[in-house]
Amino acid sequence: METTSSSRVGAQTAEAPAPAAASAAPAQEARASTPAQPQEPLGRPVGRRTAEGFLAADFPWYGLDGAFTGRRWLMQVGAAADGTVEHGSTGHGDEPSARGELATGEKERFAVVVTVASNPVRRSADGTGTLEATSVASAAWLAGSGLLAYSWPGQMDHALRSDWLDQQTEAAWELADDLQGEDWSTLSLPVDGEPTTFHYRESEFGWVLAGSTAQGVHLGAYGRGMSAYGLGFCVIGDLSAYE
Repeated sequence: METTSSSRVGAQTAEAPAPAAASAAPAQEARASTPAQPQEPLGRPVGRRTAEGFLAADFPWYGLDGAFTGRRWLMQVGAAADGTVEHGSTGHGDEPSARGELATGEKERFAVVVTVASNPVRRSADGTGTLEATSVASAAWLAGSGLLAYSWPGQMDHALRSDWLDQQTEAAWELADDLQGEDWSTLSLPVDGEPTTFHYRESEFGWVLAGSTAQGVHLGAYGRGMSAYGLGFCVIGDLSAYE
C-alpha cells in the first residue's frame, strides 16, 4: 500500500519511481568503504566535521529542506579506492550517540540524509577490476547500517554489542537488496519541490528510506524521534550551514 504525505514539520515535530533493487554487489562494496560503527568513542557527538571532504565531491549534496529549522551538522564521507568521493551524510536535529534512546531512555530526535553518487562503473579496492553501479539499494544499505550504528537495545551487555551489530548489519544488507519485498512500503516526499517515491520501512530502532533524484544521485535517510512523513529534501546550497 502506498502512503503519501504532504504535511511538513519543523525541528520540533517528531522520483520518478525508484528502480528495482540491484544485486548485492553495490551494497556490499558500500559496506567495505563505510564503517558500521561510529568513528568516535561512544557517547561523543558525531558532528563538528569540516566541509573539506564534501567539497571534493563532483555531485550535489542533499539535506532536509527549509521546512526544517533545527540544528544541522556534517557527518562522514566515503571514498572509492582511488580517493573519489562516493557518498556522505548530513545530520539534522540532535546528534545521536551509540548509546541513545533505546538503551538509556534519552530522547534523541534526529534525521540523517545520505547522498550516494550515481556511478555506472567503479574500481575495485585493489584497482584490478570494476564493480557494479551504485543504486537505490546502496543508499538503503548505508541508511540502514547508519541507523544501527546509533542503536543499542536496552539491557544488552557491552561485550555482546559487536556480535549483535554484525548480525543486524547483515540483515540490513539483505533488506536493502530486496526493496520490492514485504518489509518495505512506499512513501512520497518532496525532493527539490517535486514529489518523489521512496522505499520506506520502520523498525524498533527507527525508520529508513531510500530513493533517487532528478539530479542523478541516490538518497537514503534514517532517523528516530522525528517523523519521516513530513520531511522534504533539497540540494544543499551552502555547506557552511552545516559546519
